[in-house]
Amino acid sequence: MRKAITAIFAALVLLAMIGCGPAPAGEKGTEIVDAAAALELFARGGAVLVDANNGVTYKKRHAEGAVSIPRTAIVINEPVPNVLAPAARINDVMGAAGIANNTLVLAYDDNKNMDAARLWFTLKVYGHDNVKVISGGLTALAAAGAEVVTTVPASSQASYSAGPLNRDMIISSKEIRDNVENPPADYILIDTRSLEESNEGTIPGSVCLDFSANNFNDATFRPVNQIRIRYLENKIDYDNEVAMYCKTSIRGAQTYLVLYNAGYRNLKLYDGAWVEWTANPMNPVYIPEGAALNLDAADQS
Repeated sequence: MRKAITAIFAALVLLAMIGCGPAPAGEKGTEIVDAAAALELFARGGAVLVDANNGVTYKKRHAEGAVSIPRTAIVINEPVPNVLAPAARINDVMGAAGIANNTLVLAYDDNKNMDAARLWFTLKVYGHDNVKVISGGLTALAAAGAEVVTTVPASSQASYSAGPLNRDMIISSKEIRDNVENPPADYILIDTRSLEESNEGTIPGSVCLDFSANNFNDATFRPVNQIRIRYLENKIDYDNEVAMYCKTSIRGAQTYLVLYNAGYRNLKLYDGAWVEWTANPMNPVYIPEGAALNLDAADQS
């Protein structure tokens, strides 16, 4: 009982901090939408519902009316896996899906919101702000009344032109290394992989905050207040410059999304991520005492 009271008191203190702390750089709750609201937006017209699952899963089941944009369509694998595709590729993929520059994109997956978040990040980094991720993915959509089908909808070709890459949203390996050597004030680097992965080797100075804890067990996102509490507990506030990575920054993109949705704006994704970092022998790796380095420890991205 005493532990429960202490935990409640700590949460109340943190919530009070939210109210009296620095003003957020952006609105909160703008990027993630629940399934019922997403279906309403889709029914109004002018929106494209995007299934971000892999192509095999899409063919087996998807929400009625959803077009397929799998992760493989929006990334390239050079020089390392799962890095941002060039603008020309994005133009082709979005246009083929019937998405124009003014289209509202409603993205979902059945992969803990990782692939939908990666699509969200890709569109944002190329200047397409009219995009939202559906909390809980296909399971939540089905529970909200969406028909789950195998029929592929006809999509009309649209004209799409990606904007200039927003380099304020990304951070390079060199910048990460410079920050390891001379950490700036208020800079935080988040390792969004599991604790087990992080314990086998991580970028020096990073704090491990597993991306999966941004979700409830049913893969719906935690609300803004809970996200704020989680990151405030780790001394991550609106004033910080927050960079994040995972194995190939798919999980990192999910954390970027939840922080952006919670009002954080000074965010950067290390797109090359752990795979790129460890490919360069000049980059330092921190291994906790007693742990053994295993670069292939996890199959996640």
